Amino acid sequence: MWLDEVKFDDRGLVPVVAQDVETGRVLMLAWANAQALEETVRTARGVYFSRSRGKLWRKGEESGNVQLVEEVRLDCDGDAVLYRVRQVGGMACHTGRESCFYRKFSGKAWEIVDPVIVPEEKLYAGH
Repeated sequence: MWLDEVKFDDRGLVPVVAQDVETGRVLMLAWANAQALEETVRTARGVYFSRSRGKLWRKGEESGNVQLVEEVRLDCDGDAVLYRVRQVGGMACHTGRESCFYRKFSGKAWEIVDPVIVPEEKLYAGH
């Protein structure tokens, strides 16, 4: 079975990087268990495992910013997964930004380099 090639950690998780299929930009890093990977492949939508909530997290279930998964890739060691996605709504980050990687080290401190597209309070207001 294809899942046998994934090297899950001792908690049954594997890191997953979500990358925009058009721009190549890294959008976020999250975790998946076997059930999340299976559902992602079956539905072609980004599904992860929320470590803080201890349950499956279907990206966009609250914000509406779902990830349409075009490819699922496994790295050479089998211990990291890549979802190549089309990010609905243009935002992957819960802060209302395109990417969770919106802070850049300036040599002395972290600098915010990406704007908020939709404020967090509005992003989750209707869901």
